[in-house]
Amino acid sequence: MAKKNIEVMITAFRDGFQSCYGARVLTEDFLPAVAAAKEAGITHFEAGGGARFQSLFFYCNESAFDMMDRFRETAGPDANLQTLARGVNVVGLESQSRDVINAHAKLFKKHGITTIRNFDALNDVNNLTYSGQCIHDAGLKHEVVVSMMELPPGCSGAHTPEFYEGVLKKILDAGIPFDSVCFKDASGTSTPAKVYDTMKLARKMLPEEISLRMHTHETAGNGVMCYRAALDGGADALDLSMSPVSGGTAQTDALVMWHALRGTDYELGFDAEKVREAERVFKDCMKDYFFPPEAGRVEPVIPWSPMPGGALTANTQMLRDNGLMDRYPEIIEAMSETVRKGGFGTSVTPVSQFYFQQAFNNVMFGPWEKIADGYGKMVLGYFGKTPCEPDPEVIKKASEQLNLEPTEELPVDINDRDSSKGLEQARKTCEAEGIEPTEENVFIVATCKDKGVTFLKGEAKLNIRKNEPKKDAGAEDKDGAKAYCVNLEGKQYNVTVKGSQAVVNGKTYNFDCSEGEVDQENFKRSSNATAQTDNVNAKLPGNVVKILVSEGDDVDEGQTLMILEAMKMETEVKSHVVGTVEEIAVSVGDSVKADQLLVKISM
Repeated sequence: MAKKNIEVMITAFRDGFQSCYGARVLTEDFLPAVAAAKEAGITHFEAGGGARFQSLFFYCNESAFDMMDRFRETAGPDANLQTLARGVNVVGLESQSRDVINAHAKLFKKHGITTIRNFDALNDVNNLTYSGQCIHDAGLKHEVVVSMMELPPGCSGAHTPEFYEGVLKKILDAGIPFDSVCFKDASGTSTPAKVYDTMKLARKMLPEEISLRMHTHETAGNGVMCYRAALDGGADALDLSMSPVSGGTAQTDALVMWHALRGTDYELGFDAEKVREAERVFKDCMKDYFFPPEAGRVEPVIPWSPMPGGALTANTQMLRDNGLMDRYPEIIEAMSETVRKGGFGTSVTPVSQFYFQQAFNNVMFGPWEKIADGYGKMVLGYFGKTPCEPDPEVIKKASEQLNLEPTEELPVDINDRDSSKGLEQARKTCEAEGIEPTEENVFIVATCKDKGVTFLKGEAKLNIRKNEPKKDAGAEDKDGAKAYCVNLEGKQYNVTVKGSQAVVNGKTYNFDCSEGEVDQENFKRSSNATAQTDNVNAKLPGNVVKILVSEGDDVDEGQTLMILEAMKMETEVKSHVVGTVEEIAVSVGDSVKADQLLVKISM
C-alpha cells in the first residue's frame, strides 16, 4: 500500500523568527538559508505577515514589502509564499477599516505572495467574512483558520472538539471562499487526543480536495504527538520549521518529524539529507544573533498560562529592552488569571498580547488597577464576540477606565466610522509629514501609526540583538574609539569614547575640553540654582515613540509631553506643573529606564 504524502510548509522564516528572535531578523542575513531550502526541494514557505510585518519597520529599519520582494526573487517564481493575517486586524494589533483590509490583500498580491492564512483570535466568523473575500478577490489563495488552545486547568466552556466543529460550520454557512483550512494552535497547549477528535470531525465536514493543515508549537513539549494525532485524524499538511529556529517556542523541526514518521504510513515530501545541508547554512546565517535561552526550552507552566511561542520571545525581548526581565516569572504567572477572566479568546496575536499586557499591568500596578487598552476593548466587544462572557467585574472596570460602553457592533463598522482610521487619514498624515503617499506608504502609516511615520521619514533606529564581540576595556577599535564598561551605583553603562563624542548605552553626547572650556549655555542651564524646576521622569521603562513639545514651549498642567511605549502599550507622559520646557533629555527611538529624566520644566 502506497504511503500518504504529507505536504509541508516551512515556517522558519516567519514563525521561527517570531518565536525565537521576537521577529527581529534582517533580510540580508537570512536569504542564503532560503536559497539553501529551495535547493533542498522546499517549495512552500511562510514568508511574512504576522509580527514579521510591523517588526521590520519597528526594529529592523527596513520595509516588509521590500523583504517580500526579495523573498520571492530568492525562492523563485513557482514557490508558494504564504503570509499570516489576523482577520480584521490584518497585520496590526488593532482592528482596521474595510479599505485597509482590502488594501492589505491587494498589496500582498502585488509583492509576490501566493497564499494568505487568515485567522481570528476570538474565532468570531464575522471577522473572517470580509477579510476572506478580499483575499479571494485579490487572486490569492485563502487559507481559513480555526484557532485552538487548551483552557487553563479547571476552566470549561470553549475550546473543545465540538466548539471547533461549530466554528468550522459557521465558516461553511457564511459562504467564505477558501482553498484550505488550518487548525492553528499558537500556544502548543492542545492535547493530542483533542487534536485527533477535532481533525476527525473536520475531515468529515470538508470536501476531500480541501487541504487540512495542522499548526502547533513545541512550547508545551507535545508538538510531535499533536502532529501525529492530526495525521491520524485526517490532516494532510503540517507546518514544520528548521534549526536553529525549531523546537522550544517554535514549530517541530522538519527532520525531527521526518524521523518520527519513519516506519509509518506517512512520508514528508523532501530529501532529508538536503534539508540537513540547508539547516547547516541556516545555522551559519544566524550565528551572530542572540538566541534567548527561553526560546529553546519546553515551558511546563504554559498549559496554565497559554503564551504562544510567537509572542513569548517577543515579550521577553521587550522586557530585556526595558530592564524588566526579572519580572517575567511574575507576569507569566499572572497571565493565567487574565485568560480565565477574559472570555477565552484564543491566545494568539493580538489576544495573546492583550493577555500578557494585562498581566504586566497587574504585576506592575496592582491587580486590575490599570486595564490595558487592548484587553479592555476585547472584553467590551470592540474586537468581536469572545467565545464566553468575560468576568462581569472586569467588564465594569474596563468600561469605567476606558470610558467605553460594551458593544455587539461589528468591528469593521465601528472602524469605518472612526475618522482616525482608514487610508484617507493615513494619506493625510503622509502629506502632512512630507512622505510620498504611495499605496505602500499609506498602508504602512495606517497599520504602523507613529512608528510607520518614523520609519518613512528615515528616523527609525535599528533595534535587533546580535552577539557583539567582547573588547578589552579601553582598547581602541579601527576607528580610534575606546570602549569601557562602567558600573555606577549598581547600574551598568556601556561607554564608547571617540574624540569629543561619547556614546553611553546608545545615547550620544558631545563635549569639547580641548581648551579647558565647557558649553556655557548648557552649564548655565544645568547649574542655575535659583530657577525652580520640575523634573518629569519615566514611571516605567519604555521606548520614546513621539515627543509632542519643544524646548522653550509653554505647557499646562496635565498636558501630554511625549508618548512612551512598553510591551506594545503606549503611555502618555504628562506635565505635573505649569511652566516652560527647559530641557528635553531624550530623543525619539531612545530606550529609557524607570525614573530616568525625560523633560525638565522651569516654573
